[in-house]
Amino acid sequence: MAEATRNIVLHVSDVHKRFGGLHALSDIDLEVEEGKTHAIIGPNGAGKSTLLNVIVGRLAPTSGAVVFDGQVLTGRKPHQINQLGVARVFQTPEIFPDLTVLQNVMAPAFAKRDGAFRINIVRALDRETEIREEAEAILDDVGLIDRRDSHAGALSRGDKRRMELAMCLIQHPRLLLLDEPTAGMSRHDTNTTIDLLKKIKARGMTKVIIEHDMHVVFSLADKISVLSGGRIIAEGLPDDVRNSPKVQEAYLGGAHRLEAH
Repeated sequence: MAEATRNIVLHVSDVHKRFGGLHALSDIDLEVEEGKTHAIIGPNGAGKSTLLNVIVGRLAPTSGAVVFDGQVLTGRKPHQINQLGVARVFQTPEIFPDLTVLQNVMAPAFAKRDGAFRINIVRALDRETEIREEAEAILDDVGLIDRRDSHAGALSRGDKRRMELAMCLIQHPRLLLLDEPTAGMSRHDTNTTIDLLKKIKARGMTKVIIEHDMHVVFSLADKISVLSGGRIIAEGLPDDVRNSPKVQEAYLGGAHRLEAH
């Protein structure tokens, strides 16, 4: 009975991706439950970022399909997928370096309404105050309110990543994809980001996280899928994955347990 009530918001169905002779993804079947945090982990070169790029439309799968909230994403352009409620924080932050931090966070809110980052300034004016106030509240949440008038290009890498997270949050996505969200951050900033992501989860947002830091993974994940060689080799609850011999072999040659430090 419990299985029937699960709401699968994202389904990656039998996805393959080839680059010439390289089979980067094979037989990927993945279900992400609404309101949950689903982590995707694996050694370098396992296919994690390729999978996220397929989900958001940056790469077309060789075969298979991606379905979000009952709608097929395969064949849609990235901005169309974003308009459906899917937002992504990239491994390398994608920002407007010549704008201020506040302007960076406000811009996606206008684009979300006007579509494909075509911002109608005249129409935008009637909501500017509302959007500014929301952007400032989100910057406060991510710890950047004191930098709101700074040029984004002058931020540290860790602060750029937090700003990009704010740029996603102001869009009110139904699904948030995070590719190495704490890369380049100190342990203090990493823990602050973990606390923020827990707060976001409490509001009901579904998240898919790719992360190398096991401290982050085991602090946040409800479910973990492990990629190795472009295939899912293990999947389950964090404790099950932590103790899986297959996972230990993929990461460490079976010599050690996978631990959060």
